[in-house]
Amino acid sequence: MKKTSNNLGIGIAVAIILGTIGWLSYSSYDQSKQYLVHIPELVSMGDKAYTRHLRVDGFVKPGTIEPNGPNVTFVMNEFESHSPKAPQGRLLKVVYKGMEPPPDTFKNDSQAVAIGHYGHDGVFYATELQAKCASKYAPAQPGGKPGVVPAQPQPSSNPRAAAASAATPSPTSVASN
Repeated sequence: MKKTSNNLGIGIAVAIILGTIGWLSYSSYDQSKQYLVHIPELVSMGDKAYTRHLRVDGFVKPGTIEPNGPNVTFVMNEFESHSPKAPQGRLLKVVYKGMEPPPDTFKNDSQAVAIGHYGHDGVFYATELQAKCASKYAPAQPGGKPGVVPAQPQPSSNPRAAAASAATPSPTSVASN
């Protein structure tokens, strides 16, 4: 009979431990989720915007970056400044107070993602900041569009063709001889 009560005690302890683990997992699940939203979506979320951990995507409005040590205050626009839609774009003031300074790619008109909470005062309070390095930073190619990198010629998989092209002198090597 002693063995039965011992098994019952172990069963109750296991049930309590599993129940606690399940409750902790369930209660922290919603807090760990991050919703990626654009500025117009943030405004249309209503009261949900104030209670969720959010990732807001937009473009840094030129001339609005105000650094303060590792922290920074700036304004995000839903459109890039050179876009014809930029003057009508929705704006969002962002106050970043994080452990690290903003990334090097965080500049005027860069695409940024602010991670944090939306306040009732209409300001987004970010604890993390990411700046995307867009292809528009690539140098313009002659005869091409700015930011578009032309495809590089791929080496030939045929060894004879590769040897023949290596043996053929280029115009610059002939001129220098």
